[in-house]
Amino acid sequence: MSHHTISVRGLGFVYPDGTRALEGVSFEVGHGEAIAVVGANGAGKSTLLLHLNGLLSPSEGSIDIGGVPVTKGTLPEIRRTVGMVFQDPDDQLFMPTVAEDVGFGPMNLGLPPEGVEARVAEALARVEAAHLRERPPYHLSGGEKRAVAIATVLAMEPNILVMDEPSSGLDPKARRRVIGLLASFAHTRILATHDLDLAAELCERTIVMSGGRVAADGPTAEIFADDVLLEAGGLERPLGMQGCPVCRTK
Repeated sequence: MSHHTISVRGLGFVYPDGTRALEGVSFEVGHGEAIAVVGANGAGKSTLLLHLNGLLSPSEGSIDIGGVPVTKGTLPEIRRTVGMVFQDPDDQLFMPTVAEDVGFGPMNLGLPPEGVEARVAEALARVEAAHLRERPPYHLSGGEKRAVAIATVLAMEPNILVMDEPSSGLDPKARRRVIGLLASFAHTRILATHDLDLAAELCERTIVMSGGRVAADGPTAEIFADDVLLEAGGLERPLGMQGCPVCRTK
């Protein structure tokens, strides 16, 4: 069984205040797939992602990662397999320096100092942030924080990369850098995003969430060409598929 696969069956989740965020969510993810999860605010995207490495536990249903059920007992293995990058990098960066943040995970895996340093150097190089290693994270720009947050996950060498709104708050240059980085990640990727142009560029498959349920699941090009489906989900075509607003051609 590949460690890069995900199986979600009948997933439901109710927050302590009684809000039902997910209901009957089921899908399979194969080795190496790149999948976008899209939907309006409150559709359940972030809640779904938080289940994929055990940060939330289902109220109903189950999740398997590479054939391993996500339970309290399997969380150490699951979190080595599934790397999660949060929407707000400040939720992920808490050490005095960038290098210490990136090295925190590998150090807690029990790697020797030279192994931790090798992972820190490689991860920062991949996100083009080696020059930031001695900087305090709170002195970084939004784009720099995003790059370092990704590096903290890459340093764990996950088989599956999960990202919540990877392009949120980034300027065009930083956004393009993140897209290039995600395109270079060879393993399984799941991206929850409002940036449908990013989804169209990176993901061959898209899951549309609406009201905590899966409203559609299929090839990205077909999903984004279905105006009725997109409108029902509070979405619209990516700008790259809208054509010229003057001549109305597509």
